[in-house]
Amino acid sequence: MEKNLTRRSFLKRSLASILAVGGVGLGGRYYTHQIEPKWLDIHTIEINSPQVPKGFSGFRIVQFSDTHLGFQFQLKDLGSAIEKINELKPDLIIFTGDLMDDPNQYPYQKDITPVLKRLEAPMGKLCIYGNHDHGGYGSEVYESIMEQSGFQVLLNSNVEISLINGDKLYIAGLDDAMLGRPDFEATLKDIPKDAYTILLSHAPDVADITAKYNVQLQISGHSHGGQVQIPFAGALVTPPFAKKYKEGTFTIGKLKLHVNRGLGTTRLPYRFLSRPEITVYEFSSN
Repeated sequence: MEKNLTRRSFLKRSLASILAVGGVGLGGRYYTHQIEPKWLDIHTIEINSPQVPKGFSGFRIVQFSDTHLGFQFQLKDLGSAIEKINELKPDLIIFTGDLMDDPNQYPYQKDITPVLKRLEAPMGKLCIYGNHDHGGYGSEVYESIMEQSGFQVLLNSNVEISLINGDKLYIAGLDDAMLGRPDFEATLKDIPKDAYTILLSHAPDVADITAKYNVQLQISGHSHGGQVQIPFAGALVTPPFAKKYKEGTFTIGKLKLHVNRGLGTTRLPYRFLSRPEITVYEFSSN
């Protein structure tokens, strides 16, 4: 009985996805394959909190995520996205994982670093692991590329962002929930209790755990917004650890969570009602 229900559910979801991707025939397929995957959404979120140090009023973090280089998204697409990010004049840039779709199979690894090096932010560039970064024994490959590109890799660790006037906030990076070894205690170790803290987690659904800690904002990716959404129904299929929080902004107790839809695609080279996203976080102290 369990097997039949699973198969029926799978077929139902597959049929709905095919109908959505097909749209109105060849025109719908062209749109989902060629138009929407390149139709970038620059999404701005205002973070207003008395816990934000006054010196960080006007501070701007730009997040990009889930490029999945090699599946559909290519280096030229990454270059175009980097131009957009630099135009946004970020103070800090964050990448929330899944750089290559299959790290050990991607043939242009050495060409990624010169492209990522073009990203400019006065307060630096930070990144975390996604499940694809660990997959296929790619952990060291990912770490090497990101470090050579000027990123600081946060692996169950945190970093202090400090201004000349002494104001500080903290950014913590949790290892991936699917293929990594996430450790909240190590990730948040030694962060002052009264500090404004941002947690980076590739997987959004760990937010229910994050909310138990002294963290004010969680920034995630992973879901791609489902890539293909059904009108009035939303994303029917999302990966593990992105079942509850699929896209957009949520409030979980005192925690604010934002789930970025990513830039690339995986498994299916389509997007429908789920445009690729770059997120801008603008901070102010009220």
